Amino acid sequence: MAPSSRHSSNLGQIIEYIPDRLYLASYVDTPNEDTLFPYPDPPTPRSPSKRSQRAVDGPAPIVSTSSRKQPHYFTVDDTLLYNAFHHDFGPLHIGHLYRFALQFHEILGAKENKDRPVVFWSRADPRSRANASCLLACYMVLIQSWPPHLALAPVAQVDPPLMPFRDAGYSQADYGITVQDIVYGVWKAKEEGCCVLETFDLDEYERFERVEHGDFNWISPNFLAFASPQHTPVARTPEGTEEWTKLPKTLSAVDAHPTLPQPFKNVLKHFSERSIGLVVRLNSVLYNPSYFEALGIQHLDMIFDDGTCPPLSTVRKFIRLAHETITVKKKGIAVHCKAGLGRTGCLIGAYLIYRHGFTANEVIAYMRFMRPGMVVGPQQHWLHLNQGVFREWWVEERVERKLRKEAALAAAAAHANGTHHQPSTPIRAMQKASLGRSTSKNGGSTSTPPNRGSSNRTPLGDLDQEHTRDNTIGVQEDYLPAPTPGQPRKTNRSAAAAADRHHPYSRGSGNNSAVHPTVEEEPAEVGETTTTEMVSVHRTSQGSESDEEWHLRMRTHRKASASASPDRREHRSVSHHHHQTTTITSSLTTITNIDNDASNDIENIGSRNAPAIARTKSYDNSSPVARASSASGILTKVRGGGSAKRPVAAAGAVREAGVRKTSGRVGSVSGSNTTAAAAVRKISGV
Repeated sequence: MAPSSRHSSNLGQIIEYIPDRLYLASYVDTPNEDTLFPYPDPPTPRSPSKRSQRAVDGPAPIVSTSSRKQPHYFTVDDTLLYNAFHHDFGPLHIGHLYRFALQFHEILGAKENKDRPVVFWSRADPRSRANASCLLACYMVLIQSWPPHLALAPVAQVDPPLMPFRDAGYSQADYGITVQDIVYGVWKAKEEGCCVLETFDLDEYERFERVEHGDFNWISPNFLAFASPQHTPVARTPEGTEEWTKLPKTLSAVDAHPTLPQPFKNVLKHFSERSIGLVVRLNSVLYNPSYFEALGIQHLDMIFDDGTCPPLSTVRKFIRLAHETITVKKKGIAVHCKAGLGRTGCLIGAYLIYRHGFTANEVIAYMRFMRPGMVVGPQQHWLHLNQGVFREWWVEERVERKLRKEAALAAAAAHANGTHHQPSTPIRAMQKASLGRSTSKNGGSTSTPPNRGSSNRTPLGDLDQEHTRDNTIGVQEDYLPAPTPGQPRKTNRSAAAAADRHHPYSRGSGNNSAVHPTVEEEPAEVGETTTTEMVSVHRTSQGSESDEEWHLRMRTHRKASASASPDRREHRSVSHHHHQTTTITSSLTTITNIDNDASNDIENIGSRNAPAIARTKSYDNSSPVARASSASGILTKVRGGGSAKRPVAAAGAVREAGVRKTSGRVGSVSGSNTTAAAAVRKISGV
């Protein structure tokens, strides 16, 4: 939208969240006292029906423009930074949300801002707008307890639409997660008890997410995702040997161990203190699992290739073990692959869908909110295509428990009556029901054995033997993209990089651009020959513009003989990926040289020499926002009385002198002042 020619104002867009109190805005330049603001129109006086009433009311007051208080503008664009692995740019994580809430409540509680509109603004580029809108909507859902549809209503139809988030992988982004997915994922996690802000520790979160301190995050109260520890030797130590007696079996012994690196020590100590009962390793062997077992923590390997999706037999085994650990042993589960992002996200996401009913988009969004970068490339499609299977497993187990309970009650009743009762198992009950159905369909004649197909299989049967599909990834592999050639990695920062909050993320050194052609050829056959050449060029730039991708396909040289079969062809595909990267000043997140060589991701390469992604701290130490160690203080500040209702106001939209105001109001009320006051009490607690 072009600025008005009559006014020299900052180009921007303003969205009203709470009438006359809270606004979400985006500006090209930093707003100031000269920036136009769409103040609400003064109420139009109603004409009294009687002359005596006019005398009582007196003339309508005239609201002076100079008497209006200037809005308070604040932003987090330069303080809460998302540190990208590649071309991903969000969403901001739970630590960012916590810091935003601290700053926001300090602004709302200030005496000078009591009657002033508060404008949370961001830059006008698509990435900043998406992150700001997502942050404010998640704040409303997680802290103010708004329902997700009300939190999303103000930004639902903004123009231009909010940019979707992409994964952290190096391949072309072909699966988007929207702001709506993030908000509903956070809301679902809150409703299911997976995201409990009252027990969130900001200091712990920001310390242990760093590589030098362990690189792990709690996804839910029962699941922890972490990157693989690395230490030699890697062979398991047999119990009863002399080497076993030397393993540390107490936290003090872990601290005093001479060779264990500090990140590994932090992992062992934290797991022991927080009652982790099972560690699941998904990548190749990079450490000795006996260090966990010596502390009484069970360790299990479920290894599959980097960048791929697990077979359903592995997922089912993981879900059964995890469910038993949570419900019977009352312990937590820690899962890791090389980086603790892709393969780890597949299994934890599958369990969350199975147990709590998340959709694939919601669980991906929520896991990235708790640990940025989770679920990469084709793993997103895998979760989407198999989400119904995971939910079906939960239903089957409920049916099995119900049948077992009915069988136990029937056996108890038969024993009380003194009659002989053959124990009824769930499988027999299902067979009996199937036999009854086949008898009625066949006019009384029985079918032996009873007809059974894939639609009426018994609950929790031996899937590995009954269904060959469970040895696959769950769907036909042709439906999924090829495995991602490279996976995102974190790496420890050097001393110089630690001093620089905006240290760039890099994967090895090289030129500013890299071209990696890939050629796939099939043997030529007799008949028609078709040669297909495809050249795809990806150009990316850093700044306010979004990523641009051009695909140019040229099909040429079609030759066919008279006797050729149209189904016999030879295909040759050439793909050129050109990444143009730009290094910017330290005030922005910097993207440097990218190397897409798949050989860099071989897991058995030494960790110190393997190229990886550098990741820096995601907040500013100089920020005026005070640190907090628990969520009790923030919730006290936020909710105050805690009983105020959510704001409701009249619908409408105002355009004024180059500033677009999009209303987020729903419903209608007669008194706007009363509504605004209620909204202020709700959001500020003052």
